Amino acid sequence: MTEAESPPLTPIPLGRRLYVQLGVTLVVLAAAGGMLAAHRATLDSGTDRLAAADGEWLVLACLAALATWVCAAVAQQGAVVEPLPKGRLVAAQFAAGAANHVLPAGAGATLVNLRFLTRCGLSTRRSATALAVKAAVGGIVRCALGVALLAASPGTVRLSARVPYVLVLLPVAAVTVALAVAASGRLRRAVSQAFTDVREVHRCRARACALWGGSVAFALLHAGVVVAVVHAIGLGLPASRVVMAYLVASGAAALLPTPGGLGSLDAALALALTAAGAPGPAAVSAVLGYRLLTGWLPMAPGLLVLALLVRRSAL
Repeated sequence: MTEAESPPLTPIPLGRRLYVQLGVTLVVLAAAGGMLAAHRATLDSGTDRLAAADGEWLVLACLAALATWVCAAVAQQGAVVEPLPKGRLVAAQFAAGAANHVLPAGAGATLVNLRFLTRCGLSTRRSATALAVKAAVGGIVRCALGVALLAASPGTVRLSARVPYVLVLLPVAAVTVALAVAASGRLRRAVSQAFTDVREVHRCRARACALWGGSVAFALLHAGVVVAVVHAIGLGLPASRVVMAYLVASGAAALLPTPGGLGSLDAALALALTAAGAPGPAAVSAVLGYRLLTGWLPMAPGLLVLALLVRRSAL
């Protein structure tokens, strides 16, 4: 049987994947609930400290949180060649943030943005490629910011003896992925089409600047929210340590498919801030403040915007 006559691969049923994601989400949330119950006194102390926080720093944190959706829209526009409607693009990012706190593993934001791009005239393949390019650039930007911060402030974190092993494993992982792509004709075609779209985007300097600049600003503004909240509660940590704590925590939380990083990001950020020198109650206060401004308060208006976009057939 030739390659053209070979039967297509049977995809994993969507229902099974949703059940697996839901199961992992419930396990992570249950573990997070157990941790909160075990540290009830610390949580209560952290809540009290946040209630007495400096209002001016909280306003600054709120403004930084609002700007993150604009930066997400700029980065999404930079991932495609065609111009997108600016107002609806920003509204879609706001709605995607709310949907992301309902479905696991970032599926909410992905579905909203995929639907928005297809409504704007892009094919499903090109829309998916644009989302993948934006996500890949976001990951590269976070890694680059972490490396740049370490180079600028070597004392920000203490490198462990395991770092050389990590440096060896990264090239091995890259070679493994490259071999997998080379061995599969379907993967080769998909990667080739993705690289074609990436080249088209980077041929336009304005689009490339929007993609990379928006991604950098998005990561820095989220870190800025944490920095502002830390200052609001009177925690005397250097900004470089707080930014590094956020970069490490957000990278770790991306490995667990929970809605909006709920539970995984909270625990990772609290642990990272504690490792950076924050007392336990203060770290909990900072995480609560960050969550309040970037997730909980915008959720209800974000879902209303999502419903409005669906009603107007923008999604």
